[in-house]
Amino acid sequence: MLVTENESVVVQGLTGRQGSFWAERMAECGTRIAAGVSPGKGGREIGGVPVYDSVADATQGHDLDVSVLFVPPLAVRAAATDAITSGVGKIVLLTEHVPYHDIMHVLAEARDHGAQVLGPNTAGLVVPGVASVGIMPGFADNIFRPGSIGVISRSGSLGTLVSLNLVQAGYGQSAFIGIGGDPILGTTTLDAVRQLDADERTEAVVLVGEIGGSMEEDAAEYIATMTKPVVAFIAGRSAPPDRRMGHAGAIVSAGRGSGDSKVTALRSAGATVVDLPSGIGEALRAHGIQPR
Repeated sequence: MLVTENESVVVQGLTGRQGSFWAERMAECGTRIAAGVSPGKGGREIGGVPVYDSVADATQGHDLDVSVLFVPPLAVRAAATDAITSGVGKIVLLTEHVPYHDIMHVLAEARDHGAQVLGPNTAGLVVPGVASVGIMPGFADNIFRPGSIGVISRSGSLGTLVSLNLVQAGYGQSAFIGIGGDPILGTTTLDAVRQLDADERTEAVVLVGEIGGSMEEDAAEYIATMTKPVVAFIAGRSAPPDRRMGHAGAIVSAGRGSGDSKVTALRSAGATVVDLPSGIGEALRAHGIQPR
């Protein structure tokens, strides 16, 4: 999922502390925040942004393209369904600990209405110089700046570190896509790789993976067909067997999902796998991608 400068954003949960704080930060990045939604609090304004009781109400006066949710886990199903059935085409689910049956319902609604979902448990997305939707520091020019490297990460903190390393190496990002750390996601690694491969502004892709699940391995078959170079970093490769990791998706089973299996699959597909994020810049230069 990417966002353009012409798309309008509705912030669900705008009246909360996190919603209002991050709405200001997103606006600093150029994001067009058109409306906020907080049930029972319609009619007020937060930072000049009108608040409505529902997305359905907000669409009466605004064309809304993207919704970002700052709502509790048990409120996600109703809030996301409100946005999807009101015609919002892109949904960014920041919330973690969403019940599995609720996210399955949301993804079914999105599929039926032709909407895209990023998350849950995502830090969001950034298109430097254009917009930021979520809780990534898109306003920090030492971490994000316009460029040609597309970054995909399950982790917001690791994605921030890698983006910082890219800028320090002289590169900028065409986009950052945080897919989220839960087992059931609206946008997979493969989905994000395909989108950046098709993006004309993206010259190379940096993939930040983790142990657990099989998304990186599932994406490897497609990566093998790409002409754009892919550089990957897999976190958690040194974790002891059977150690519980932070993300719900970090489950290793049936011989897949381990650090070694991901590295093997990605290298077999032609990707360069680095041992440390600080090695990404050198790997990009080895592929002929120069800082600019």
